[in-house]
Amino acid sequence: MKTRLGVLTTATTLAFSGAVLAQQLDAGQAEGLMTKAGCQACHAIDKKMVGPAYKEVAKKYKGDAKAPETLFQKVRAGGSGAFGPVPMPPNPPTKIGDDDLKKLVAWILAQ
Repeated sequence: MKTRLGVLTTATTLAFSGAVLAQQLDAGQAEGLMTKAGCQACHAIDKKMVGPAYKEVAKKYKGDAKAPETLFQKVRAGGSGAFGPVPMPPNPPTKIGDDDLKKLVAWILAQ
C-alpha cells in the first residue's frame, strides 16, 4: 500500500510539473503577450514605470504559494495599494485571455 501511494504521488507530481512546464513562456513570447494586452504602457521587466517592475513583483511574492492566483485576480480585477497609490485598471478576458494571463503571471513570478 505504501509503495502504491508513493508511485501515485510521484506520478501526480510529474503530471503537474509537465503541465507547468508546458505553460512556461520565453522572453519573446512574454513580451508579445504584454504588448498585446498593453502591459508595457505601465510596466517594465527591471525598472519602475507607472507600475512596479516585474522583478519587483517577483521579489515581493517570492515563496508565496498563493501568488499565482493572487496576481491573476489583481490583474483581472485591478486595484491599488500593493505597490503604491497608483491604481491598476482591470484587465478583462477580452484584453488578455485566462490561459495567457496565467502564463504571463507565471513568467513574471519567475523573474
